[in-house]
This record gives sequence, structure tokens and C-alpha cells, in this order.
Amino acid sequence: MNLNGSPFHRRDFLRHTATGLGGIALASLLGRSQSLAGATAQPVLHGGVHHRAKARRVIQLFMNGGASPCDLFDYKPQLIARHGKPFDPGTSERVEASISVPGAVMKSPFAWAQHGQCGRWVSSAFPNTARVVDDLAFLMAMTSKSNVHGPAAYLQNSGFVLPGFPCLGAWLSYALGSLTENVPAFISLPDSRGLPYNGRSAFTSGFLPANHQGTVIRTAAAEPISHLRPPASARQITPDSRTQGLALLRELNEAHAAEHPGDSRLQARIESYELAARLQLSAGDLLDLSGETDATKRLYGLDQPDVTGFARNCLTARRMIERGVRFVQVWSGPGGGSGNWDNHGDIPSELGFIARTADQATAALLVDLKSRGLLEDTLLVWTTEFGRMPFSQGGTGRDHNGGTFVSWLAGAGVQPGVAYGQSDEWSWKAAEGVTTGHDFHATILHLLGIDHTQLTFRHGGIDRRLTDVHGRVIREILS
Repeated sequence: MNLNGSPFHRRDFLRHTATGLGGIALASLLGRSQSLAGATAQPVLHGGVHHRAKARRVIQLFMNGGASPCDLFDYKPQLIARHGKPFDPGTSERVEASISVPGAVMKSPFAWAQHGQCGRWVSSAFPNTARVVDDLAFLMAMTSKSNVHGPAAYLQNSGFVLPGFPCLGAWLSYALGSLTENVPAFISLPDSRGLPYNGRSAFTSGFLPANHQGTVIRTAAAEPISHLRPPASARQITPDSRTQGLALLRELNEAHAAEHPGDSRLQARIESYELAARLQLSAGDLLDLSGETDATKRLYGLDQPDVTGFARNCLTARRMIERGVRFVQVWSGPGGGSGNWDNHGDIPSELGFIARTADQATAALLVDLKSRGLLEDTLLVWTTEFGRMPFSQGGTGRDHNGGTFVSWLAGAGVQPGVAYGQSDEWSWKAAEGVTTGHDFHATILHLLGIDHTQLTFRHGGIDRRLTDVHGRVIREILS
């Protein structure tokens, strides 16, 4: 019976329970049992599934909105030489922009210099990242087949421009699970100001079992993990009532299991709730930064108001991978037309602002991981959904450009201080060593001991992959 005296059926009970703790009980247990996938159970293989792994876990930094390569990492003297003149690539191609009329050639408003022993060009928008370039491997000629935020962000996360496909974190949760039983395998930390383009579907498990979706944690919120504990207003929930409720649920589950002896899905659901219960105990340690030294907090920039949000997420990401989370995704910039990397209006102020919020913590995360020995088996990834045009929009802005953009990797299995590919003289299109999102994903999976052609899931009569039917491992940047 419910509180109103009406019959309270088992299905209703499970549905209401699932909206709480079950919503955050992710991959490790179901990833091991594979019960919802109908596959054979596999052990947690730290050495990789198909070959020996170089990396055990991943932190991905995603610059939401389309970070401009020709203002950050892709130095082009031609833009300086032809600043203010009509854009003519000399190829007789029709020049178009996403939502604007192509303007004149626009040089970067930021100063450029070479850094490190590798001599990597970095603009003054990223002074802290510039100091760690000898640890980074750059992909200088990435491309996207979409220059629209939603499809391009899906493509760089899931390998497809359409919604409904599992993202990288979900595939890793499905394939490898978590490193410990007390935390989810896949956690997403959105910008403190809001969710990215595509909202929560950016963290989706798609057609994989739902437990592989990302656990969304808002580190600065009063309740960082939704529904982890009963609300304060639910005074009827006491330790005694919870014990009685669990006893009733156990009795119902046992009866259901007896009626369906060959169905393992119920046991998988039970195990996911058990993970949620353990997470109640471990979540505080994941998110509590009080034990971090003042020096560490200053390193990340927690003492600076504009930097605090991203800095907190980066520092929390480090704590999470230390405690067994397999994949942590950290977002810079919310969705929408401002406060992110979608700099249509004014590159000097808009890009200057968002770069300041991300630069210090990005470099600090790498330095911190390295100093603790974590970079030896952790892969750090920096990426975005597409680039920006080499010509102006409305005077000092830049429009979307799927023709070329930059990503970088660092850490386990990555050759430091190298670069692969290059764009044309304008930073308009990828010219040499063209790299797709499928190549990007194939390389990450390879470093984790996974052959991207063999990680599949049967859906709709097709053996689906993160890399679709494409992708090659970019061995040129591997150690």
C-alpha cells in the first residue's frame, strides 16, 4: 500500500526507486556481468582487452563551442601578411561560412612565440599551456564533416552526427568498467555555468545498457549528485523505514528471480543499486577538496574567481582517477551563444575570456598528474568539436569551420613534444596528415588496450562501433 492507502505494485516500487539511487549507479558491475548486453562476462583487464594497454584511465578536456586553432596553436604568418584583405585561397573554390558572409582575412589578436625544446608555436592566450608543450602530442589537422555545434559535438564524442549513439565514455564503461567497485566508470563534469550543447545527451549510453551513461556531477552545486540521498523534506524516510523497505524489496526480488530463473537482468539491477549505496559512502571523498594543500589549490587557480569553476573540475578529475574512475570528462563552456568557445562576436574579448578560465587549470592538471606519477598510466586529452574561420565575421569574430582544428594528447603511451599533420597556409582546411574523429577515438581505444574494430555491440541488426566503419590508430604520435 502507498501512503494514501492505494495498492502499491512492485513495478511502481521499482520505478520510484530507480529515479533515485539507480539513476547514478553506473558501469562497473553491469560492465562486468554484461547481463543486459547478452554477452559473455569478462573480467576487468587492466592489461587491456585485445593487447597490452599503455593507459588505464582517461581525463578528457572538451572545449565546448569550437576553439579557434589559428588563435591558439596553429600559427599562420599568411594571416598576418594579408590581414584586412579579401580572403582568396587561390583554389577557385566557393568560400562560405556557417551563419555569416565571409569577411576579410583576420590575423590573431594575440602574440605568438615558440615554446619548449620542441619549438611549438602557442599564442599568448595560453601562457600556462605554452610552458608544458614538451609533454604534449598535437594533432594539427583534425577535421569535422559538420560545422554545426550539435552534430559536430556528437561526432567528436560518439563518432556519429546523429543523437542516440554511445559516447566514448559509455563505450569505455561497457568495455572496461571501473577500476574499483565504489565509483562509476564514467563521470562527466559540466561547466559550472551549464550543460554543453546537446545537454545530457552529450553523456549518453545510446543503445548500450543505460547504466553506462555518464554520471553527471556538478562540483560547485549544493547537491553535486542528484538523488544520491533522500531530500531533507522526506522526514518519513528513517534508517528503520529504509531497512524495512529493503527487506520488502529483497522479498519481491527473490520471488521474481524464482519465477524467471534464466533472466539475469534483475541481479544486474540489484548490483547497480549496491554500487549506488557504496557511492553514498565514497562520494564525499571524491568531491572534498579540503585535504588538498593551499599550494595545489593555487596551482589550479582556485583562488581566482574567473578560473574557479574549471579549476575545481580539473582538480576533482585528478582525485577521481586516483580513486578508480575510468573516464572523466571535463567541459569548458556551457551551451549557448556566449561564455564558451563559440566566438562569433569578438575574438579578443570572447576567446581571451574563455581561454583565461581554462588555461591555468589545464596546465596545472598535467603538471599535477606528472608530479604524482599518474601520467604514466593516465591519458590526458584536450579537444573541441571544430575550429574557426581564418577570415572575420562582423569585424572581429570568427565563424564555424569544420575544415581544420587542433587537439592534443599527453601521458601514457603518447610521444611527448611531437605534432602530426598540418593545415593549409590559412588554417582553413587540413592539408597533411588529415585526422578524423574516428582516428582520434581509435587511438584512444588503442592506448587502453582495445582494438577499435573489435569493440562492437549488436544493435538493429548491425555490429555497431564507436568508430563506425572508419578510423585508424595515429601511430605517429605514439611512443
